[in-house]
Amino acid sequence: MNWLEIIQECSQKIRKEALTLYGSPEAAVGFGVGAGGDVTKRIDLAAEKALIDCLNEHEISCTLVSEEAGTKKIGSEPSEFYVTADPVDGTTNAVRGLPFSATVIAVSRGPWLQDVETALVTDLVHNITYTAQKNGGAFRNGERIKPSETSEISDAVIGVDLNTFKIEELLTKLEGLLRVGKHFRHFGANALEICYVADGSTDAFIDIRGKLRVTDMVASYLILREAGGIIVSPEGEELNVPLAATQRLSFIAASNNRIYEAIREALNS
Repeated sequence: MNWLEIIQECSQKIRKEALTLYGSPEAAVGFGVGAGGDVTKRIDLAAEKALIDCLNEHEISCTLVSEEAGTKKIGSEPSEFYVTADPVDGTTNAVRGLPFSATVIAVSRGPWLQDVETALVTDLVHNITYTAQKNGGAFRNGERIKPSETSEISDAVIGVDLNTFKIEELLTKLEGLLRVGKHFRHFGANALEICYVADGSTDAFIDIRGKLRVTDMVASYLILREAGGIIVSPEGEELNVPLAATQRLSFIAASNNRIYEAIREALNS
């Protein structure tokens, strides 16, 4: 079974469904709270249905871990595979028609982040797909990618997720970094932002809120590591959390060790 081909096909079917609703009033219609804890929008449901339909068309049996449906069995046979997905990462952008959102799909043989073996992130608007397979490198539309070699934090373009009600607490944690960095960004879909570190478009991305779901970054985690970048906890430890819709985490993603160490030093200052 070629998982990469299957999830690439799934991502294109998801994209087709999502774009029919993208930026429309219908996209924003709510359908209760999903397994991940956020209000499920029509565009989320349409994208998730496209994923499940695609897996069923291939007669796939697996455990699906999705931001909307939670954990559910797909197919008729027992399976060792887990498919972890966020069909629309950046729903707020998608609902408003902002051109920055993505489909996230990862495949593993176990229920932990470090078990992921195949990963995909597709930019829904621009149809750019990032992929990786364990020990096989990372790619952007089939071309191998690598992170930047930027070495000075003052030159680095750094993504920072500021989406929180506890902004004063977060800004206190970020104060040291905000003093030494100059070029900060946040586009609103963390899966893509980590991929931007992987292909050298940016130099780092950090999310220390403790709020991000593992379903949002599960594929980008492998893509960045296979590209040669760094993604670890704020304390510098290896990331390995359960693959569950409710699981949240914090991390620092960096293009190289010098930028990572500079970020760590700034955050601890």
